[in-house]
Amino acid sequence: MGKIIAIANQKGGVGKTTTAINLSSCIAEQGKKVLVIDLDPQGNTTSGLGVNKNEQEDTVYSLMLGESTVKECMIKTEHDNLQLLPSNVNLAGAEIELADAKEREYILKNEIDYVKDDFDYIIIDCPPSLSMLTVNAMITADSILVPVQCEFYALEGLSQLVHTINLIQERLKPELEIEGIVFTMYDGRTNLSNDVVENVKNNLDIRIFNAVIPRNVKLAEAPSFGQPINAYDSKSAGASAYRDLAKELIGNEEG
Repeated sequence: MGKIIAIANQKGGVGKTTTAINLSSCIAEQGKKVLVIDLDPQGNTTSGLGVNKNEQEDTVYSLMLGESTVKECMIKTEHDNLQLLPSNVNLAGAEIELADAKEREYILKNEIDYVKDDFDYIIIDCPPSLSMLTVNAMITADSILVPVQCEFYALEGLSQLVHTINLIQERLKPELEIEGIVFTMYDGRTNLSNDVVENVKNNLDIRIFNAVIPRNVKLAEAPSFGQPINAYDSKSAGASAYRDLAKELIGNEEG
């Protein structure tokens, strides 16, 4: 049975999509079968994996509306062991269209149940807000991986997210876990990055991954070429960091 991990943070610009694309690709590189679910209406995970989001008819949106099956929506990417459930701007309308749907929080979970045994890992890229889509992701997931940008307000957004996860645990899914925190956009030359890391370690009793994602030009460039970092520049610091994160994650599951 596949492990399902939602990558979530209610704060935007923290590296959620970058982490979804590159962690998925680096796990797949380790020989694991991976499905990436793009649950953000911006569709950046879809385009970041080299898929034209505007040409897709069978997407997460049509899946959630019951117009497509999960197998109809899945796309094989150019990368071995890596498949995608694509998204585009149509998904923005799902919130309204599903407002009266019965058990709408469970729509994604019920669909993914059909295929979860086909994959070792399923990674969900969540939108940067607490929406019905994010709640669907959290109910589908076994655990939440939280990217945290090394900046002054990091702790503020993090405490909001932890509160949200606690609510989901209390009301909808008691077994949901926090996989851990991964620091992104880290710059070891600045005191701020180091202070943020120490602040989070001292204030929250949550596991923190040893792998730290640096600020890296190649990481920023890769999405515009529709490639994960390990394909775009395999020897870059960004590729090395995401490989370390993938190995740490797999090791924690198997160790």
